[in-house]
Amino acid sequence: MAKPVEVTDQTFDQTLRDNPLVLVDFWAEWCAPCRMIAPILEELARDYAGQLVVAKLDVDENPKTAMRYRVMSIPTVILFKNGEPVEVLVGARPRRDFEARIQKHLPAKA
Repeated sequence: MAKPVEVTDQTFDQTLRDNPLVLVDFWAEWCAPCRMIAPILEELARDYAGQLVVAKLDVDENPKTAMRYRVMSIPTVILFKNGEPVEVLVGARPRRDFEARIQKHLPAKA
């Protein structure tokens, strides 16, 4: 069963290079809205296994990457396609909001 993967300032770029579609959750332990969306992100990691990697980056422990993508408030969730940010969602959102953004970037089914 696929689960979100923890990424750091050191592993972030490699994760983007290794996976064409990555949903990154910029979060912190003390953030209540971050904890609210965690189960949604776990479901998405499971439901889109093989199509999407869900990654979590703790902004307190990895400030360089958070600063690089100008993450000013958390949770911020950024969808990367081929290493480039294509969607940004700030704040706690329902699953349908995340799914709508993901669906736009999945390859068309034959």
